[in-house]
Parts: sequence; structure tokens; C-alpha cells
Amino acid sequence: MRTTTTAVLAVGATALAIPTAAQAQTVQSSVQAPLAGHLTVASQMKAEHTELAQQRLTRKAWRLADKVADARGHGFSPRDYRRRVKDEPPARLARRVRTLRRDLNDARRDAHRRRAAAQNAPASPTLEAIAACESGGNPGTDTGNGFYGKYQFTLQTWQSVGGEGNPAAAGEAEQNRRAALLYAREGASPWPVCGR
Repeated sequence: MRTTTTAVLAVGATALAIPTAAQAQTVQSSVQAPLAGHLTVASQMKAEHTELAQQRLTRKAWRLADKVADARGHGFSPRDYRRRVKDEPPARLARRVRTLRRDLNDARRDAHRRRAAAQNAPASPTLEAIAACESGGNPGTDTGNGFYGKYQFTLQTWQSVGGEGNPAAAGEAEQNRRAALLYAREGASPWPVCGR
């Protein structure tokens, strides 16, 4: 009985080791060249890489475009932008990203210049005349009578135009800005003597 069991096992192992005709066909077809119109593994990998690069660059481009629009004070729709650039090849998207980076730097630089110009803008001749009359044009004036700074603001008036703290401690450019806001809102009435 032992010989028979051994013989059966040997025959079974041999049957398992020899591939059937269907198995041989499957092995052979996976090694064959692809059919016309089908992608090879290398071309599939290249297409996948291109698609991933396109998605990454599209995402980067619309984020930069959003920042540029924000820096310039323009509206921006990410959905419309993505729809517009979705079919661009990665090389073109990469150029777009470089251009957007330059545009963002330019927009930020321009915004900074505008803010600096607005902060350092001199007061109008009318306000300079009021300041000369009120404090001799000295932004640090604190006479101890409840009026402070170049334009002799009260604390309540200073806070009503967005000022914080003591007006005499604020810079001259900020006092000029706050006085211009007050003058635009109320005219010369806050300075009954010097505003005439």
C-alpha cells in the first residue's frame, strides 16, 4: 500500500508541474508584444506620470493665480481657472507657474509701495495750516489739557477715526491720515478756532 500511495503522489505532482495547454497560452500571451493601439507598460507609466504632473501643476497654478488676484484686489474663481487650464500640458503649466510667481512678487511689491506712499503722504495744505495753529506742527504735543498730538485730538475723537492709544505717541503720518479722515467726515468743525 505504501508503494501505491507513493506512485499516486508522484503522478499527481507531475500533473501539477506540467502546465496545461490553457495555462501555457496564458503565460505566452502575457509575454507577447501589445496589440496595436494598446499601451506598453512604459507608456502607461509615462502617461500616469504626465497626468500626475499636470494635476500638481494645475493645483499650484490656480493657488498662485488666487494669490495674485488677492494682492491686486481682483476677484478670482478657482473653478473657472481650473477649467481654463485643465488641458494644458505640464511644460506649459510649468511656464505659467513661473510667470505667476513673478506676477505675485510684482503685485506684492506694488501693494507695499502703495501702502508706504499712503502712510508717508503729507497732509493737505488746509490740514497743515490747522496743525500749525493747534500745535505748531509738533506731532508729540501733549499739553496736559486733554488734547494730544499735531492736530490736538481728544482721545474720543482719535478713537472715532480708528486711532489707538495716545495720539501724541503715534507717528506723524498716522496723525495726518487720521486728521484727513476726520476732516473728510466732519470738515473743519472739530477745530473751531484753527479750522476757520
